[in-house]
Amino acid sequence: MPGPIMSEAPSIRIETPERLPGLSVFLPCHNEEHNLVRVVDNFRAELGRFASRYEIIVVDDGSRDRTGAIADELAAADRRVRVVHHQVNRGYGGAVISGLNAAAMPYVLLCDGDGQFDAGELARMVPMAAEYDVVVGRRGRRADRLMRRLNGQAWTALVRLLFGIKITDVDCGFKLFKREFISGLELSARGAMISTELMVKVAARGARIGEVEVGHLPRLAGAQSGAHPKVILRAFAELLRLYGELRNYRR
Repeated sequence: MPGPIMSEAPSIRIETPERLPGLSVFLPCHNEEHNLVRVVDNFRAELGRFASRYEIIVVDDGSRDRTGAIADELAAADRRVRVVHHQVNRGYGGAVISGLNAAAMPYVLLCDGDGQFDAGELARMVPMAAEYDVVVGRRGRRADRLMRRLNGQAWTALVRLLFGIKITDVDCGFKLFKREFISGLELSARGAMISTELMVKVAARGARIGEVEVGHLPRLAGAQSGAHPKVILRAFAELLRLYGELRNYRR
């Protein structure tokens, strides 16, 4: 991967990589009315650097605020923006599944819709697409509360042990896939377990998986739910439900 290059001037830049032939970006969103425009505008400003063609898919997961209406306004103003609406909240896993199914381009980027990732981080990922089928982000300095960070580290350690996943930040919501490795993939998790199920199943398909450090930004608006006891309990319930299936799938 090209590293930072020092020019004659005292500044550092990242080389512009070869562009992907086509990229679908999908944004799982639940009650993100105060973040959505900023996130979509960030991708619209950056994606031309990384892809010859692109689309941005907003997955409105049963939001109770104006997320769905704002997404529709963005789509009406730009044909490259599409919206998938869930009439009821299906959970993070349900939103990810809908985004994967809606994606039409040769490459697919999952990016959480809360504004904690910058589209410019694709400069670190796209050069790796020539060598890897899946490139996953690793949050170097995670901009979350201590308890959320500790929960994430413990969860990743557990799923690495149970499933042999060689990823250090399995739940990072910034992942780039070659579409052929997710096309037709049957996924059933509806909560945080979706990231583990997804990675186990693409690995079982023979995907070459690379990992790269990406920046992680503080949430500027809205509320996080990942550390809520109900979310954690749901993740463990789905882990128990899917354990045998995923172990067999991995073999």
